[in-house]
Amino acid sequence: MSASFGIVVFPGSNCDHDAYHATKHVFDQEARFIWHEEESLGDVDVVIVPGGFSYGDYLRSGAIARFSPIMQDVVRFAEAGGLVFGICNGFQILCEAGLLPGTLMRNDSLRFICKETTLRVENADTPFTNACTEGQVVTIPLSHGEGRYYADDEVLNRIERNDQVLFRYSTSDGAVTDDANPNGSVHGIAGLVNDAGTVCGLMPHPERCVEPLLGGDDGRLVFESLLNHVSAVAA
Repeated sequence: MSASFGIVVFPGSNCDHDAYHATKHVFDQEARFIWHEEESLGDVDVVIVPGGFSYGDYLRSGAIARFSPIMQDVVRFAEAGGLVFGICNGFQILCEAGLLPGTLMRNDSLRFICKETTLRVENADTPFTNACTEGQVVTIPLSHGEGRYYADDEVLNRIERNDQVLFRYSTSDGAVTDDANPNGSVHGIAGLVNDAGTVCGLMPHPERCVEPLLGGDDGRLVFESLLNHVSAVAA
């Protein structure tokens, strides 16, 4: 089981090395950084758009990064069916680029949040969740100031109807409640995919919990899912 990961780096990215460590050192896969000024992704199986504060989050999170030269090829890659995984700021960038529906807004508390959170797996039949089971509760850290997912009713109805929601914020026993929702995201949405199931945005950080040394390894499930998918496609 092997895959090639390309990790996009913008000015202000600060989780790119976490993503590299997870893919290269923990899972022993081919991984390389792709600078935002490059125009081609090269030969990769999975593109990771990592967390951080691209371009200082000026204007609004992800709005400037969306126009980086490399994003044209990310869009091309995604539209051709390539796997694209946006984490935190990467989720924001993918929404700004039109690769995912909806948007990410300021947390309803208007405060930056950095803590562990529990998520319930909603759809275990995707390239990003096939190592999970539906209804499973995982613990993954989050760290953001603009993580409140929002979409209008028409978009939300389509997302729900098509089973595009992958994770919702929940209690440790899997109940989706207002108290369990750290940022006010509509429908408790923490992660979702596009309608083709090939582009994923996740607000919490699975790359920060891929080995017990980090305090937990539930994030492994996302990377194991990607490797399972790439292996199955190559077989």
